[in-house]
Amino acid sequence: MSAPHKTFRTTLSRVTGLGSAREGTGHFVAQRLTGLANIPLVLFLVWLIIRLAGSGRAEMVSVIANPLVAAPLLLVILSITWHMRIGVQVVIEDYVHTEWRKLVLLLLNTFFAVAIAGLCIVSVLMLAFGS
Repeated sequence: MSAPHKTFRTTLSRVTGLGSAREGTGHFVAQRLTGLANIPLVLFLVWLIIRLAGSGRAEMVSVIANPLVAAPLLLVILSITWHMRIGVQVVIEDYVHTEWRKLVLLLLNTFFAVAIAGLCIVSVLMLAFGS
């Protein structure tokens, strides 16, 4: 006969099936990586804003049409919106305790981040391709 299986979970946790969702580490790492990536990307964005300050639309479009400007600008958008979504998700998970409210807010958070990223990406692509 084998020895009983040792577990550190509480009786209530075993009965309800609740426990670690095993997502915390992934979110933690993603938050740190996007935060780290945002440092040079935001510096690029600040440089671009300073560079284009006082410029007309035609010069702005010609600068953004350059692939060496458009590509990092798209990376800025993706990294910042992903970082924002993860950060707000952590706040919602930590401070909203009603399950249905938490679910609704998490869905709205994701839709908001995707909508912002989508609008910004389409805008940059329209400028880059001359629309």
